[in-house]
Amino acid sequence: MRELFPYFTALAIAMLFPAQALASEIHGLPGVAMPLWWGLPFAGLLLSIATGPLLFPHAWEHHYGKIAGAWAMLAVVPLTIAFGLPSAGEAVLHTLLTEYLSFIILLFALYTISGGILLAGNIHGTPLTNAGLLLIGALLASVIGTTGASMILIRPMLRANDNRPFNAHVVIFFIFLVSNIGGSLTPLGDPPLFVGFLRGVDFFWTTANLWRETLVTGGLVLVVFLALDIVLHRREGGMPKIKDPTPDTRVRMRGLANLPLLAGVIGAILLSASWKPGVSIPILGVGLELQNLVRDAIILALALLSLKVSYKSHREANGFTWEPIAEVAKLFAGIFTCIVPVIAILRAGHDGALAPLVALVTSADGQPNNLAYFWLTGALSSFLDNAPTYLVFFELAGGDANHLMTEAASTLAAISAGAVFMGANTYIGNAPNFMVFAIARHRGFKMPGFFGYMAWSGAVLIPTFLVAGFLFFR
Repeated sequence: MRELFPYFTALAIAMLFPAQALASEIHGLPGVAMPLWWGLPFAGLLLSIATGPLLFPHAWEHHYGKIAGAWAMLAVVPLTIAFGLPSAGEAVLHTLLTEYLSFIILLFALYTISGGILLAGNIHGTPLTNAGLLLIGALLASVIGTTGASMILIRPMLRANDNRPFNAHVVIFFIFLVSNIGGSLTPLGDPPLFVGFLRGVDFFWTTANLWRETLVTGGLVLVVFLALDIVLHRREGGMPKIKDPTPDTRVRMRGLANLPLLAGVIGAILLSASWKPGVSIPILGVGLELQNLVRDAIILALALLSLKVSYKSHREANGFTWEPIAEVAKLFAGIFTCIVPVIAILRAGHDGALAPLVALVTSADGQPNNLAYFWLTGALSSFLDNAPTYLVFFELAGGDANHLMTEAASTLAAISAGAVFMGANTYIGNAPNFMVFAIARHRGFKMPGFFGYMAWSGAVLIPTFLVAGFLFFR
């Protein structure tokens, strides 16, 4: 818990000085006057996340929370000194209370509830079976999230293919489809889309506006996988047989009591999207909408109920631990804190320090360049976390959800697709990627390293994204 302290420095200050915090509602950060170096804590934290697990894995594993906290402190303290407690406190508190808490509560619930669902048994990993599992996982990803779908299905996928000489590609395509591309149809699917939902994007907007892009992109990747798996499966026919460490047995789903809980999470989100009582409750000077408070309370209660109704043995069989969600909570607390000055600069548009970036995604006639939005959002999402990357370009496109869902719908689609799809380009592009990699390697699968994986994504995904960009965003 000590590692979470820096993220809530402003919160603690506001509790000590409530009058200033209440006054902060009328203050904001002057993004026009803020130079680019205000974004250094944000850039430093993302660079640490990208390189820490690779360059200093042992230190990162034990101290990532402290590292994230230090970067958060480097953002909060200078803001408070430079602009005063009211302006800095309002900006940080608003982000933490209205966006971060809802974001992490949803991830916690999906992770907890899906961890109580166990697919027991084993089937033989033929090309058609593998393709079917990938298709099911991709569809499931938009319902219970890429993290939830990945954690439920990766172990059955590994058991199905653990007797095959060539099996690393199965995990690679699993990351492509289940851990990333499949989560593009609802805010439940992938963190950046839920960030958009928190910013006012309708729940079913991505379903209605990204299904074609998802169908084409996911379909092409699945076809490539099936062709490759057929070739490798045939080649394995002439090789010495490997004894199956997990013989085929009847597949059964256990922990069914968690399914209505997942439905309850979806219902709570739909409730907050449709029920607008117009009641705002001030907490430390930040107005929190009643429907959002009710939604978060319901989702949190469902997660806690899952712990009561689930069998401990099911979670143990799934390899369930709290460390992954704890890591996400700490890192994203730092990310949401450090991004505050960056958002202020972006809101300044052509008058701010990020004007060159604004110009890069704007055509000569002043209209948004959707292809640039798609590739720039995707390129950064490949190496940085895709949720804050989405938020940066969401703000760059104006930050008005109503405008982006209507007149600028193609721009929002490009940002959404780039953030979700291209998180698959590297192991660090999306949270489930590295989790799946670690589980597969622990089970004895000879997974490629960081750059070896990028060779796979470069050969399979980049051509696919070129096709998608040409068809939908040019």
